Amino acid sequence: MPFFQPDRTDAILEKALAGERISGSEALLLYNEGDFLKIQATARELRNRKLRPDVVTYTMFRVVNYTNLCNVDCNFCSFMESYDSERGYTLTADQVVERMREAVAIGADQMFLQGGVNTRLPFDYYLEIMRKVKAELGAHIHIRAFSPVELLALERITGMPLAEVLRELKAAGMDSVPGAGAEILTDRMRAILSPKKAPVSEWVRVMETCHQEGLPGSANVVWGSEETPEELVEHLNVVRDLQDRTGGFKSFIPWTFQPQTKKFKVRTVPAHEYIKVLGLCRIFLDNIDHIETSLMVLGQGVGTIALHAGADDIS
Repeated sequence: MPFFQPDRTDAILEKALAGERISGSEALLLYNEGDFLKIQATARELRNRKLRPDVVTYTMFRVVNYTNLCNVDCNFCSFMESYDSERGYTLTADQVVERMREAVAIGADQMFLQGGVNTRLPFDYYLEIMRKVKAELGAHIHIRAFSPVELLALERITGMPLAEVLRELKAAGMDSVPGAGAEILTDRMRAILSPKKAPVSEWVRVMETCHQEGLPGSANVVWGSEETPEELVEHLNVVRDLQDRTGGFKSFIPWTFQPQTKKFKVRTVPAHEYIKVLGLCRIFLDNIDHIETSLMVLGQGVGTIALHAGADDIS
């Protein structure tokens, strides 16, 4: 008796292994009915064909949250504070440099600069941070900065076209953009998760403009709340379509929601579902080379399995 019993998803996996692109409806069928071990095996084979099987990459980076003051009020977030909160803070440029200096001392060469949407900060604040980091810690320090919602706020604050905002940030030292703020890219879910956050069309516009201005980055998906399987696949389709146009996504990271606030309910995503979705990301996102897994969030056990299910990078 064969280890894998045939089912109607086998033809989809064979199609992917033959180098053909699978459709959204086929991805949905894999999500709903596919055997996660078969998906894992297919994703591993596709990863090994695209990249060296014996190499796993990682980066040494520090996340620096420059402010927790925010006016977006996402339902799932426990980080933000209102402008009048005693727990609110905003780091100076010197404080950002010192936090990054600590990380550089132990080998870090990347800084993820992110924060709340604090519209009281002037544009020069952001430029000063990046100039100081590059000047004091070295031009080799890679600065990945500002989610799409932060960049949209800077567009409004400055009154400049987004492309011009990005050019100034890039000239000051910004190297790439993170995939933050995507969560689930359907407007129904965005209205549930963060009603004040930009709609899908604006997220796409920001990321497309970043790529056009020479600022590559990553994309992600965060699931485990009220999204439907159809919405998860639609999210992947939005990312794949944008990547077809720009080629600017260097990696993709599947995350699961973590419980943070009482008003936002999450479901526990079991390990086999995470591995299944990660494998689906490798199979469906045929135009993105690197799929990341997070040991920080998932732990070493699941993270290790993920490296045999399509992932090739650890964050």
